[in-house]
Amino acid sequence: MPIELKCHRGIGPAVTGPALVADDNFSARYDLDRIKGTFSRPAHKLFGQSYVGKILVLVTAKGGVASAWMLREMAARGMAPKAIVFDRANTILAQGAAFAEMTMVDRFEAGDPTRLIQNGDELRIEPELGLVTILNRG
Repeated sequence: MPIELKCHRGIGPAVTGPALVADDNFSARYDLDRIKGTFSRPAHKLFGQSYVGKILVLVTAKGGVASAWMLREMAARGMAPKAIVFDRANTILAQGAAFAEMTMVDRFEAGDPTRLIQNGDELRIEPELGLVTILNRG
């Protein structure tokens, strides 16, 4: 049975895909190998895992304007996540996601999405509705 999670209205198109979840933060500049499509910072909880085609579920974004343009560059090369789900996004990464035409949502009514969503869950994100649906548990 699907589980619906209400969140703040987001940006980008509706998408469906597998969740890659970590109780960690996110920097497109410092955490990723954008050529290989993997988390490259050894201290990151998703170190070594591929983010390409996944829906990232993380606590918050970190970093500045470079992270924003890096999202666009990753999307242009087909090496981007399908979407990013945060507990709390920052304005710079929201701008970057919009620039990259990438789906992003945050601020869940039920709390921290890294505790609500499990690694491997199949998600449907409808940013215009402010809705994330867990279709199948991973």
